[in-house]
Amino acid sequence: MKILAVIPARAGSKGIPNKNIRIVCGHPLIYYSIKNALDSKYITDVIISTDSPEVRIIATQMGTKYKWRDKSLCGDTVTLDSVVYDAIPMEEQWDYIVTMQPTSPTLKVETLDAAIKYSIDNNLDTCISAINEPHLSWREENGKKVPNYEKRLNRQYLPSNYLETGAFVISKASVVTPQTRIGENVDVFEVSENEAQDVDNFNDLRSVAASLSTPKVAIYVNGNNKRGIGHIYRALEMADEFYCKPDIYYDINQTDPKVFGNTTHEIKPVNGIAELFEICKKEKYTIFINDILTTSIDYMIGLRSVLPNAKIINFEDDGEGISKADLVINALYEGEEFPQVYAGEEYYICGKTFMFYNPIKIKDKVEKVFISFGGADPQNYTDRLLNIVSKTEYKDLSFVVALGRAKHNVEDLMDYNKFDNIEVLYDVANMPELMSGCDIAVTSKGRTSHELALLGIPSIAMAQNHREEKHGFVSNENGFSYIGLNPADEIIEATLKMYIGFSKEVRLRYQKMLLSHDLRGGRHRVMALINNL
Repeated sequence: MKILAVIPARAGSKGIPNKNIRIVCGHPLIYYSIKNALDSKYITDVIISTDSPEVRIIATQMGTKYKWRDKSLCGDTVTLDSVVYDAIPMEEQWDYIVTMQPTSPTLKVETLDAAIKYSIDNNLDTCISAINEPHLSWREENGKKVPNYEKRLNRQYLPSNYLETGAFVISKASVVTPQTRIGENVDVFEVSENEAQDVDNFNDLRSVAASLSTPKVAIYVNGNNKRGIGHIYRALEMADEFYCKPDIYYDINQTDPKVFGNTTHEIKPVNGIAELFEICKKEKYTIFINDILTTSIDYMIGLRSVLPNAKIINFEDDGEGISKADLVINALYEGEEFPQVYAGEEYYICGKTFMFYNPIKIKDKVEKVFISFGGADPQNYTDRLLNIVSKTEYKDLSFVVALGRAKHNVEDLMDYNKFDNIEVLYDVANMPELMSGCDIAVTSKGRTSHELALLGIPSIAMAQNHREEKHGFVSNENGFSYIGLNPADEIIEATLKMYIGFSKEVRLRYQKMLLSHDLRGGRHRVMALINNL
């Protein structure tokens, strides 16, 4: 079967001068249509109809034929039907003629081939690319505006309304004349919203440039009751920063999917690294993010081998694998070992909701205490604090205790709700609101401590493990009272009593130290680093 692609590309474009040869993401606009035609498994020949010397050069360099278009076929009123007919080599026999517009650079070759196959399988005379856009619409009738519908319905319940995109028209060669490319047996082939983009003005040009440069992103993250689930929270926040929908992977041997909570992101399980690598080989991600703690050299070499063209970014990684990463963000650590490592609290990624809250107002005396040790709390600090604050000597204070999704003995701790002054909550939906109602806090050295600092809440902190001990931001110099790894209950209680007794002036001083660090701008700084790769 012989199928000819005709790509009309004249020089004269009034809306966007030199439109067809404008450089978009490193290539002339017409490049994308030519490449789709060349890559198609059905199209056997390609010819460009043009009066542009530059387009002629591009066609020649890409290995396609061209037909020099007569001036009589270059006017604004000339239809594509006559242009396409003129470009067809009549000395050869063709089964189908596919008209492809250079102004549809976001069309995928897979979609084009599917449409050609659909046309052949259904013996269509003509198949036209279209997008289904059901809308409540109106028309003019006898000088009045009247609706095109009988009943107002939500968009998803409206009848189909197909709009031609201009990306392609597939026609049997027998129906193509100087007047038409439309036969009797006609159908449309639905394309995606992204592939429906047609460059007609500068806004369109900006839009397709953004679409063509949109990365294909994957995030690999694990969290559990031993390593914590701050990685999970950060991965979900990072996923929201891209103008695309990242694939988020986790290892079923390391992570319970419930720790992701009620997210709208697509969470994909893998059974080990080998399966992850096989998927990566197929998907060809352009950005791959690791948030899995320490990476090894072997892991990074393996990842590089299946994603040779990807930018690889690691979070909170102090393993040997960082030498093989394009970018490493270690917000919880201080110092830089390699030029691609950016360390320190300035790269901390706070939750979106925290951006909407102002620092707390320091009261004359402490009335409410916030207690939370992140998503897992492997040291069971929560249990120990609840045992302390349930004493009668603290009955005049209120305590709010937030349990994370990976805490193992939630049911037991919920029993503390029997105390009038203690409120134990699980998987809090609006954490900044809960924190903002408190005067001081007790926490660990992970993500939660940074959130408390952002809100200016004077806090006592302790480490969950030796790795957390290395977290640099949570220190006495920065406005925390850090009491170490696994301190005795006597130390915890003594420090708590000291904080409860602090004057307003002392707490204001601590707050000033906490707020001297820009923890709100980390999202922007991290994305700027990624986008500049």
